Amino acid sequence: MAVRLLGRADYEPVWRAMQDFTRERGPATADELWFVEHPPVYTLGLAGRPEHVKDPGDTPVVRIDRGGQVTWHGPGQLIAYALVDLHRARYGVKSLVERLEQSAIDLCAGYGIVAVRREGMPGVYDEAGAKLAAIGLRISRGCSYHGIALNVDADLAAFARIDPCGYPGLAAARLSDRGVRDSMDRVRERWTPHLIDRLAPA
Repeated sequence: MAVRLLGRADYEPVWRAMQDFTRERGPATADELWFVEHPPVYTLGLAGRPEHVKDPGDTPVVRIDRGGQVTWHGPGQLIAYALVDLHRARYGVKSLVERLEQSAIDLCAGYGIVAVRREGMPGVYDEAGAKLAAIGLRISRGCSYHGIALNVDADLAAFARIDPCGYPGLAAARLSDRGVRDSMDRVRERWTPHLIDRLAPA
């Protein structure tokens, strides 16, 4: 799996690049993992209802092609976009979601943080039920794009302006509030092997 470090990049060009990569890839194209931080943006998935965007202020709202409702991306949030050929990997969408979740759970365990799944609510949560990581995916021609967004030291006030993932009052959490002082680069370095291991073919 090739790993690409995009640094901080505007949302829409990266989204279009994922679409292009997925459209142009062939059976022999290597899977890729893209790490990025975005400037502040709200994204509304295919099932997203505008009423869940309560008060975006000056932050752009972009309707996109992943599943799910509304979420926020911005500085301090580390995103791993998983561009995986599911036919070749020999697992399906549900397993991909679980594998992405488990990579973040593994990362948190390395920091001494208990992170869990919640039934029927994709993503990763702390013990109190606050969301540490959100997942949204698109599958095209048997290949995935979009991925998982982990709150490292993000501005959690941004989530109060929406109903995160369509759930009014859902609290957000971040690693920095649980004692993690590593830089974004260091978190990425620690997360990468977990992602590569979990996304390996079945």
